[in-house]
Amino acid sequence: MRKFAVVVITFLLVITGLSYVNPDYESPIARVVEACAPAVVKIDVVRITRSPFFDPYAEEFFKKWFGDIPWGYERKVSSLGSGFIFDTEGYILTNEHVVHSAKEITVTMLDGTTYKAEYIGGDEELDLAVIKINPRGKELPVLELGDSDKVKIGEWAIAIGNPLGFQHTVTIGVISALHRKIPKPDGTGYYTNLIQTDAAINPGNSGGPLLNIHGQVIGINTAIVNPSEAVNLGFAIPINTAKRFIDSLIETGKARKAFLGVTVSTVNPSLAKALGIKSKWGAIVTSVIKNSPAERAGIEEGDVILKVDNMEVKNAEELVSVIHSYRPGDKVRILVERKGREIELEVILGEGGEKAGVSREAKMFAGLIVDNITDSDRENWNIPEEVKGVIVRQTKGMVLGIREGDVITTIFVNGRRYNIESVKDWNSVVSKIKRGDYVALYVYRKGGKALISFVY
Repeated sequence: MRKFAVVVITFLLVITGLSYVNPDYESPIARVVEACAPAVVKIDVVRITRSPFFDPYAEEFFKKWFGDIPWGYERKVSSLGSGFIFDTEGYILTNEHVVHSAKEITVTMLDGTTYKAEYIGGDEELDLAVIKINPRGKELPVLELGDSDKVKIGEWAIAIGNPLGFQHTVTIGVISALHRKIPKPDGTGYYTNLIQTDAAINPGNSGGPLLNIHGQVIGINTAIVNPSEAVNLGFAIPINTAKRFIDSLIETGKARKAFLGVTVSTVNPSLAKALGIKSKWGAIVTSVIKNSPAERAGIEEGDVILKVDNMEVKNAEELVSVIHSYRPGDKVRILVERKGREIELEVILGEGGEKAGVSREAKMFAGLIVDNITDSDRENWNIPEEVKGVIVRQTKGMVLGIREGDVITTIFVNGRRYNIESVKDWNSVVSKIKRGDYVALYVYRKGGKALISFVY
């Protein structure tokens, strides 16, 4: 009996001892979450959409093959995302795709307090947006913005957000890679210079912070790879990219983006062989805009742009996205191949003007809002200087197949042809078109032309 008691006491002492391993230890990640979570918010958004179909599958089919839907009923659509407070006045940083075209924005804090938010400004290409709440005299928690240029592969990465509506979910991982480029889901361009992490990021995490072990924001969680293709592949916009544009988003509602001053085409193996280019990828300069930053820096027609700073440029679309991640006045190093040799040029980027600015002179016709073509438009959409016309800024959905960035070069009305070189020409023609007229538009898009006809 005494031997049995000794065995029991010994066993209890062992178990008790094991339970006190690292008794004073506190996880640094837990401390980061405790300090930072109160400044991370849940964003609920209500949008008004128009649809001609009650069958969502028919609606998606129509959008895929015919573009914008020109008629139908209105309905409310709800979605959610994340964001974080970076200023005590109530400014919140998030993704543009989280709050784009929002009719109502509601922000929920960690303690359950809710606020109505105001959309301040954003940019679809950069996928950045600023919204604002009125703190009503309350002192708001804020996050410190770090320096994403100092981030190293292998560092801890902490993501806080609202995946699938599960509020303030924390996931951890490491920085897996830097300077990643991935295509946007809607095919409008590329996310560039992204931070890759294996911290779990899911729908609803968008706009939330990616933090380092010091509790500083190093990125804005933005995208994931389709889980059916791969797992643990999440991407964040570097916070330094956001820091470049925060002031202009708050002051003007828009991002002041840089302008290089070239039109380019994508290099592929067959083009490389035909032109005798060593590089098998890159963006070949097809024209240099006069008096542009590119011309002043010595970039020439026929140069193949391979890198901007440390970011590789694989095609024409990537070059535009990379340049637009900088501000006017920023200095960049551009690596080009010229006649078989690699040359590095230093360029001070210029300002390309307001891409989304709409000419007040232009008359809206058939749901189309147009403008004169700027040098920035020619770079953004690769429009050669010899192409004349008006550029489509917005579409209201009446004319199927017309997209933003299309250039209308010619209008036909009841068999008569009118060449369009400016908003003045456009106004002169469309003001004479009457209901029932037969209309056709010649449209330039990505190096090709299309003819679109309809009855007005």
